[in-house]
Amino acid sequence: MAKEEPIRVEGKVLEVLPSTRFRCQIESGHQILCHVSGRMRRHRIRMLPGDIVTIEMSPYDLSKGRIVYRGPMRRDGDTASTATKRPRRRRRPPRRRR
Repeated sequence: MAKEEPIRVEGKVLEVLPSTRFRCQIESGHQILCHVSGRMRRHRIRMLPGDIVTIEMSPYDLSKGRIVYRGPMRRDGDTASTATKRPRRRRRPPRRRR
């Protein structure tokens, strides 16, 4: 059986709880318990009450979720501005052997 796709919603952090858990309010007004995804934990991304976050929820348990992104949800047409992009490094030509 195929795995169900997660539901992505925007929410707001209401309360910081122990062990990297947060109480968040999603767009529909429901409050859910969320934990931080592994990639955000690895890069030590901090969150405070009032932050807008993107939450992934399982269709099987809608009372819990995983915070996957801090900031508003990215839409399909959104791209990063050119000011925040790093310039590309030019590759050096290969060295010639003698």
